Amino acid sequence: MPELRVFIDKNEYNVEKGKTILETMMENNIDIPHVCFNPALGPIESCDTCIVKANGKFVRACSTEIEDNMNICYEIEDVKSRQLEAVNRLLTRHNLHCTVCENNNGDCALHNAVDKLNLERQKYPFEKKGYEPDYSNPFYRYDPDECILCGRCVEACQDVEVNETLSIDWSLEKPRVIWDDNKPINESSCVSCGHCVTVCPVNALMEKSMLEEAGYFTSLTKKAKDNLVDFGKGLEKPIGIGMIMKISNIEAQMRNEQIKKTKTVCTYCGVGCSFTMWTKGRKILKVQPEIESPANGISTCIKGKFGWDFVNSKERLKKPLIRKNGKFIETSWSDAIRFAANGLKKVSEKYGNESIMFIASSKGTNEEAYLMQKLARQIFHNNNIDNSSRFCQAPATTGLWRTVGYGGDAGSIMDIYKSDLVFIIGANTAESHPVIATRIKRAHKLNGQKLIVSDLRKNEMAERADIYLHPAPGTDIVLLSAITKYIIDKKWHDKKFIDERVNNFDDYYKSLSSFTLENAEKITGIPRNQIIKTAEMIHSVKNMCILWAMGVTQHSAGSDESTAISNLLLITGNYGRPGTGAYPLRGHNNVQGASDFGAMPTYLPGYQPINDKNVIQKFEKAWNTKLSVKPGIDNVSCIENIDNDKIKAMYIVGQEFVSTGPDSEMVRKSLENLEFLIVEDVFFSETAKFADVVLPASVSLEKEGTFVNTERRIQRLYRVMEPYAETRPDWEIIQDIANELGAGWNYKNPSDIMDEASELCPIFKGVNYSRLEGFKSLQWPMKENGEDSEYLYEDRFNFPDGKARLYILKYRPPLMEDEEYPLHLNNGRMLEHFHEGNETFKTPGIREKVPDTFVEISNDLAKDYGIESGDYVKIVSKWGSVKVRALVTDRVSGNELYMPMNAAYDEEGINMLTSYNRDPDSDTPSYKELPVKIIKLKDKGPSPLPKTNPRFGKRVPQKGINIEMKWKRTDYVKLTDD
Repeated sequence: MPELRVFIDKNEYNVEKGKTILETMMENNIDIPHVCFNPALGPIESCDTCIVKANGKFVRACSTEIEDNMNICYEIEDVKSRQLEAVNRLLTRHNLHCTVCENNNGDCALHNAVDKLNLERQKYPFEKKGYEPDYSNPFYRYDPDECILCGRCVEACQDVEVNETLSIDWSLEKPRVIWDDNKPINESSCVSCGHCVTVCPVNALMEKSMLEEAGYFTSLTKKAKDNLVDFGKGLEKPIGIGMIMKISNIEAQMRNEQIKKTKTVCTYCGVGCSFTMWTKGRKILKVQPEIESPANGISTCIKGKFGWDFVNSKERLKKPLIRKNGKFIETSWSDAIRFAANGLKKVSEKYGNESIMFIASSKGTNEEAYLMQKLARQIFHNNNIDNSSRFCQAPATTGLWRTVGYGGDAGSIMDIYKSDLVFIIGANTAESHPVIATRIKRAHKLNGQKLIVSDLRKNEMAERADIYLHPAPGTDIVLLSAITKYIIDKKWHDKKFIDERVNNFDDYYKSLSSFTLENAEKITGIPRNQIIKTAEMIHSVKNMCILWAMGVTQHSAGSDESTAISNLLLITGNYGRPGTGAYPLRGHNNVQGASDFGAMPTYLPGYQPINDKNVIQKFEKAWNTKLSVKPGIDNVSCIENIDNDKIKAMYIVGQEFVSTGPDSEMVRKSLENLEFLIVEDVFFSETAKFADVVLPASVSLEKEGTFVNTERRIQRLYRVMEPYAETRPDWEIIQDIANELGAGWNYKNPSDIMDEASELCPIFKGVNYSRLEGFKSLQWPMKENGEDSEYLYEDRFNFPDGKARLYILKYRPPLMEDEEYPLHLNNGRMLEHFHEGNETFKTPGIREKVPDTFVEISNDLAKDYGIESGDYVKIVSKWGSVKVRALVTDRVSGNELYMPMNAAYDEEGINMLTSYNRDPDSDTPSYKELPVKIIKLKDKGPSPLPKTNPRFGKRVPQKGINIEMKWKRTDYVKLTDD
């Protein structure tokens, strides 16, 4: 960027073009009040506290761009008087009471402005607005009398989160922030994402968990607080505000002694949000996302911001358990470790090493996944190691391996934001990956980004889309291949890119002959004009990203459908540049990392194949053992291998195998056939009921390590609190079992494990804890020069010749409905809950929003069956049945039903209905291919979604806070010359 010269109080600075005055001053450590400005939000222009004099005019520093040779005056009386006037106006809306305020933590922008400007006496008295505080939301409250109307919360809701719930009603005599059309918070469209609370610069919006907990005086009764505030006001005249500010500053510093602030990484979905967690002992006061958080910035969702009650749940395992005479008894760690190790040893001696199956946790750390696969390979010389990616994302990885060579996102979340077009296929992004959805919604709303959504349900992203496609279940490969063929037929493909960087074009093009518009319309049910319109939109842009998730991968052709996505991107040249690429959105927080670090049956850590002699020799030397090169069994096929007596023992870490596995009843029966089962988990799960030994694990807040998010970003997490009861981190437990078996491991810290992995794996070379300190992160693969990779394939694809490979596909029809089972049952995640809900159901506020599972049914189908919302129905498949309440909705249509994955009770879980049918290329169960019938029962209850669920709210979309409406009010007097 070209540089400009600027003078601030006669001092010269060089500034990049495009910077504002405020940005320039902040970057040069010139302290200037700015109450409404937040770097994540940009200029809001509502507080007027950042006024300066630039080229002779009084302007807001936050919104005024630097001009060459601009002369800026800051330390002059005319500027100071205007800034003081602006702060005094704010104090008419906010009763200054810093010492007893929960927000007196060094980050209150109003407190800091008062302090910075040395305000001695308040010019205008504080005026109550006449509105009662709103405590209706389970997680936070709004106090209008604390609100300075800066608009940060509105800006965050409207244009960062883009839930579009909050606005300021400037037409009121006493303006205030309102939710929807002035509803109580809990009856609005608020999704409890916490953006508004995070950015509030004062005490107007506050986490309920902070109330009465933050400071030394905040626990006083309201009467005592009021008396203290009145006493302070009485001192203002004789001694001024300055002394009160000094006292509050001392108290703010004292708070650091009792509040611990620790950086950690969210353990819900694969977005990888990082934030600072505030705690007092084991009490979690707040989750504070930071601007420097690399994946999320200031963003969170309801789960990451408020869904942490499970950490202190009384249901947590406290001590190791051993089964004796059919009952579990508590035991010591030494006895439990010895019992677990001996059990594995006995099975291996009796049946051979290959009779044991190991499952690493996709919610555990990279280091723990690495040790789990090392235990399997070094001690038991088998490759029977896997993780839960087999249940969801393995087909996406397969599709990318086939075509471009790496099994991960092609770029970063920022690439998705910068793209001209986002195409979402089989992914409910706003609910499953809400923070990524915020980036798409913002780019679509403010930047003109185009959005195409293909899904069976008209979810939020489909409602916002420029094109919404509704294909028949399991026909994505036909839709994608028809679009690809049409683009080539029209000669819209990127011929230069293909000639230089892609193999197999001619044969691939020939293979598309059957994917005509006519056939596609017939098979998918999508009108040909919609397919053409989609192809035209793709052709109209320079950059495109495609996002997909389990709506694609959990089909019997999930690998092929994922491959078709990558083929389309290659044909259009949408790889290797910013704003392009394939994005399989990973479900669990470390499902990417568990695979990256070797918990896979055919790959060693760093995706090094077990059939590569050089790789094997390297690991054999490092681990001082002989390694097997025989492909291992995965965690889906192991079920049938239990039944045919090939697998006799399992060691499962952090996976609810029963509730999430295909056909839950079949899984239960298979686990009963095991001779020995170790379950290591946080709660006594359904799977643990079949165990011989249960080992209580620590949660992420109680240990250190690293995760890899969906964009290949490696991030550190730090210990927030000591382990609960007698729980222990997984890496310590795995090491102890290995050492009981004679391994001789000596890892003192997870950093030792990372050092070993990075030394053995080229894609992690140079990764260490010092490079990941704080909010620093690295995206694999690491380059020769030590840098990481923000996006992939800039110069070459991950094949020996550096070229991508177009992969020939054929359509295989999915499992279809029939006369007995005429309806199709789809399933997926909900915003409020994660997966089966074993953690989120422990948070009462979340359970209040979504108490249990249900089945969505369309209005037309509901009429046919005489079903109303709240009616109990029985859903029956060939593999089982469940009883749930119905929810009549327009999100589904035709003969399609939908059930969330989460269920408060295992007998209501979706996997009571699913089958063992699988994608032959990845072994992933085809959970989404589920023909069922529905039977109305006599029982009736209330709607499964209470009226306090945000889906019943009514959003109020607008851009920003409508600041012009404030400026037009008769009670606003300008302080600037604009």
